[in-house]
Amino acid sequence: MGTFRVGRFLGVLGGTVVILGAGVYGPATLLGPLPAASVTRVTPPQAPADVSPPALPAAGASAIVAVSPAASGGPIATAGSATSLPMASAAKLITALVTLDAHPLAPGEPGDSFAATDADFQGYLDYAAAGARTVSVYPGEVWTEREILQAVLLASSNNHADTLARWAFGSLEKYHAAASDWLTAHGLDDTVVVDATGLDEASAGTAADLARLAGLAAADPTIAEILQNPESTLADRSGIDNTTATVLVDGVHTLSRSYTDAAGVCLLFTATVGSDDTEFTLSGAFLGEPDYDTLTADLTALMTSARTGIALQPVVSAGDVYARFDAPWGETASGVVGTTKTRLGWQQSASGEAVATVDRVTTARAGQRVGTVELAQSAGSPDVSAPLVLDGTLRDPGPGWRLLNPIPVITAFIQSR
Repeated sequence: MGTFRVGRFLGVLGGTVVILGAGVYGPATLLGPLPAASVTRVTPPQAPADVSPPALPAAGASAIVAVSPAASGGPIATAGSATSLPMASAAKLITALVTLDAHPLAPGEPGDSFAATDADFQGYLDYAAAGARTVSVYPGEVWTEREILQAVLLASSNNHADTLARWAFGSLEKYHAAASDWLTAHGLDDTVVVDATGLDEASAGTAADLARLAGLAAADPTIAEILQNPESTLADRSGIDNTTATVLVDGVHTLSRSYTDAAGVCLLFTATVGSDDTEFTLSGAFLGEPDYDTLTADLTALMTSARTGIALQPVVSAGDVYARFDAPWGETASGVVGTTKTRLGWQQSASGEAVATVDRVTTARAGQRVGTVELAQSAGSPDVSAPLVLDGTLRDPGPGWRLLNPIPVITAFIQSR
């Protein structure tokens, strides 16, 4: 057996380590993943806002919803009580919408016709004796669906609201069930109807719900057609007193204006503000107003504040910086908002702080999406989000940096396994 030589053994061992090291270290550093860039959160400076808040009454309840452009769904302004209040004849808009959902009418078409029953006549007598709004009807009289809707929407006829509900659903009880389903399907969860007229104070809703209801009614083509052409309504019948005809304030279009002892004065409406180039449409509800003069004064104040304060406001603006990326090899870039997002509202302080969600980034091109910026909106409104993109390129550092910086490269390699 030959003599063991320590020097030769160490040489072979060292060579083996070098060969193995070269076989692993080189590929690991040259071909392995790079460490992620560090992220520094940035809060972009807020531009000073011209404060011009909405003028809404403190008493009762009120709400405004943006219809167009940039409809949000939820209210852009509220005041007063947030609980459900009696809605008076706003309930008749629900009766009309639920009926039209079940029995649609094409533009200009009269719809089905039927003869008034003894129950319809008795309802007319009972409501008239109670001093409630009515339109006369007699047994055997033939009415079309459109004519009944005209009596309900324009004259606020209580007996015709009951007639419409019975005709469409077979009974008032079946109408109540259908109306409850319709309200749920449209997200009006804080509104309840127990009658077709709104005379029962248990028929109640929040101002936010009823402002949305006003928008739904205004968008219905049959209801819009009836309200826009009142002069041609029921020309051969008597007793029509158009409750929507009074122009309370310029730019405001009445959908329902009514009073009961329990509800006070209630108004559902749409309004337009702005110029032809930048016209905005709103829907709104005022509940529990003490009298009609106060309603007019409050509506005037609202429209004055809307004309001076309402605008499409940027929620997040393109170019706003929300993050800075610093790669270990010296490359830097910022994460900026890629697309401006706006909302319709009054010019006032922002309602919330935008939050950036940032992806893990190593190398990336300028313009590449690296996260999302989100701003939570008020209840009932969809959150606003915009892409976060790089304003510069994070390039690969090349083989030199990889070979000379084994610790971060091998750490990234191990973490990726």
